[in-house]
Amino acid sequence: PDGFINFNFHGSAGQSFGAWLVKGITFKVEGDSNDYFAKGMSGGRIALVPPKESPIVPEDNVIVGNVVLYGATGGKVFIRGRAGERFCVRNSGVRAVIEGVGDHGCEYMTGGAVAVLGSTGRNFAAGMSGGVAFVYDDEGDFEIRFNPGLADLEPVTDPEDIAMLRSMIEDHLNYTGSAPAQRILDDWENALPRFKKIMPRDYRRILDERKARGESKELETGPNG
Repeated sequence: PDGFINFNFHGSAGQSFGAWLVKGITFKVEGDSNDYFAKGMSGGRIALVPPKESPIVPEDNVIVGNVVLYGATGGKVFIRGRAGERFCVRNSGVRAVIEGVGDHGCEYMTGGAVAVLGSTGRNFAAGMSGGVAFVYDDEGDFEIRFNPGLADLEPVTDPEDIAMLRSMIEDHLNYTGSAPAQRILDDWENALPRFKKIMPRDYRRILDERKARGESKELETGPNG
């Protein structure tokens, strides 16, 4: 069952921390982590927060390295801070919330759901063929960092999308104490229009066909979402 086994870590986690994590296990790290964080995880939960005594502003600083959640298939991840490059590359089922990413975010993503509560680097969503991402575009310039090759930008207006996004941000606040999450939730009516939804075109077509047949939308977020 969810939360059956819980670990609390303090300090700097090395390469591939939390790799292949499975359902029922929760890792919480107070510190930072290196590349390939949570690669291949198939379930469970990981929360990463800076040390309580740290003077940094987490949403302005990189707290986890490159290629986070590479090839992950399930579970949930909450990161109080920013990631390096290629965040959620080849993600196919994880729900993840983070406060900013470097270049090539959600590259080759095929499933799951990602919420970015801050800025991104260039080439976001390159090769993204499935899943959904939400980016908080407070400066109104995300479009120039977005790769439109396979996906489109949409406003977040669907009630199911709104409910999922809010739930992800609430969970992020609960597990990390995130200041950006708190600000967004406190000003939800004004904050919601600033989010951009990234939806792959072929994936949209598949979901529309499934909806027309009265089938479940489970495909959108993966079996462990």
